[in-house]
Amino acid sequence: MATERAIFAGGCFWCMVQPFEEREGILSVTSGYTGGKVENPTYEQVKAHLTGHTEAVEIIFDNRQITYETLVKLYWTLTDPTDAFGQFEDRGDNYRPVIFVENDTQREIAEKSKADLQARGNFDGPIVTTIEPVQKFWPAEDYHQGFYKKNPEDYAQSSKIRHDFLEEHWKTKASASK
Repeated sequence: MATERAIFAGGCFWCMVQPFEEREGILSVTSGYTGGKVENPTYEQVKAHLTGHTEAVEIIFDNRQITYETLVKLYWTLTDPTDAFGQFEDRGDNYRPVIFVENDTQREIAEKSKADLQARGNFDGPIVTTIEPVQKFWPAEDYHQGFYKKNPEDYAQSSKIRHDFLEEHWKTKASASK
């Protein structure tokens, strides 16, 4: 098996797991924290902005079944790439949108994808999602893992704002471009 790792931050990690986990070739999706200065941070520390970490998902995938490029394309559909100060109702640096890259190949794919997204003009503002080198990834506490399966009602409520915004945003932009 040819496994690779992708790490994406795009607001609350609860809403980032299911869309990736349901794809063929995804071996695991783990909610966690990355990009900070504290060893083994807790949710409370990250939420209180005490560590510098960002909520993210770590995706282990079989690159013979799904490509990194496909994952990046999916990532864009899950975030508001024009908002550097959080995502949707989740505000603050711990919810900023980031593509964390492990190597030059991932960086090239992410940068090209970002440039293509900006060139398409689907968004009113610039694409501010950053592309940064991978840092230590810390898995979140067990109760955060598989949240959408364990708490379907809470997950539906949490993800509704995100889905409504994205659906309306893409509909509006698609209509305007016709």
